[in-house]
Amino acid sequence: MIETLDDLDVEGTTVGVRVDINSPIGDDGSLADDARLQAHVDTLSELLDRGGRVAVLAHQGRPGSDDFTGLETHAAHLSDLLERPVGYADVTFSDAARETVSSLENGECVVLENTRFYSEEYMEFEPERAAQTHLVEGLSTVLDAYVNDAFAAAHRSQPSLVGFPAVLPSYAGRVMEAELDVLGSIEETTEPRVYMLGGAKVSDSIDVAWSVLEKDLADHVLTAGVVGNVFLIADGVDLGDESSDFIYDQGYWDEIDRARDLLDAYGERIALPRDVAISRDEQRYELGINALPPQDDEGALDIGSSTLAYYERLLEDAETVILNGPAGVFEDDQFQTGTRGVYEAATDVETSIVGGGDTASALRSLGIDGFSHVSTGGGAALRMLTAEPLPAVSALENSRERASE
Repeated sequence: MIETLDDLDVEGTTVGVRVDINSPIGDDGSLADDARLQAHVDTLSELLDRGGRVAVLAHQGRPGSDDFTGLETHAAHLSDLLERPVGYADVTFSDAARETVSSLENGECVVLENTRFYSEEYMEFEPERAAQTHLVEGLSTVLDAYVNDAFAAAHRSQPSLVGFPAVLPSYAGRVMEAELDVLGSIEETTEPRVYMLGGAKVSDSIDVAWSVLEKDLADHVLTAGVVGNVFLIADGVDLGDESSDFIYDQGYWDEIDRARDLLDAYGERIALPRDVAISRDEQRYELGINALPPQDDEGALDIGSSTLAYYERLLEDAETVILNGPAGVFEDDQFQTGTRGVYEAATDVETSIVGGGDTASALRSLGIDGFSHVSTGGGAALRMLTAEPLPAVSALENSRERASE
């Protein structure tokens, strides 16, 4: 069991709170999407309302990327969302950072600088070793407790995620608690249970498919996007040079053999696209599987209408649906039909769970809502669906065990 905010005596306690507010950044440096900040409002508001002194730890982007920037804008936006002043410090674990945190009064909050400005945050550590990093050693001396609310980063073992639980009483925030409750109890949801695996995370999706089919958690696995293209090739379909070259260039070619093994073992429960949409003369054009391959420069960019109707019928009979990844290149209006159709059909299912990351972004851009649960994490959600341990979650579990010894 992991302790939560219900177990924390908050008033007068200085709490380091790890959140994941890594967000798209506009050309002018503003936040292009604040969904991840909004997700943590409940945790932060509760801690502040209960008299906590809150130091927020977070990252934004990675070195070399256009969105690698400081967190001053995030702090200002959190101030608006929390409807109270939120400070910002351009340091993370230095003397100045410790002085800033030590000076907090009850109900006050400060956002510390991007943890990824420090090289240690790019390394993977065991918790005991992570606790010896400059970040954890420098900051833990002015903290009474640690709260991890960054489920979206929980599949990482970086210092800010696994180091503090080795030296401080540690708790799950409300986002983390909800994610673990929902994604950790998929087997308790009602059947029939359908998984839709799309997008371009081919290896992770195949891992999920193996796991849920072997454990008899899935009545059907629907495939789409690049994942669906890999399964079509594994099934002997010639998708043409454009799609095949893309799969090869992305390093997914070896995944075709794994997909073929899955089809051999569980083919009757794996649904493959029956038609695909391509761009021909700058228009959407659909081809049945028997009409493939397309011309050399025509790639499979979406599932076709026949596939959509097939998948909608399978969803009509489902009691639970778990969705991860779009069905096609939804960013192009011509090729968002499959994604929109599948996800809108899923909202009619009794229990509908959506993996985070790119999937959640797709739904926001398409204006689709009405799901039982939309995860904040893409990679972390996939890891949970395969029952693989999440390092940050394990660190919280071990923290409680140490405290009870």
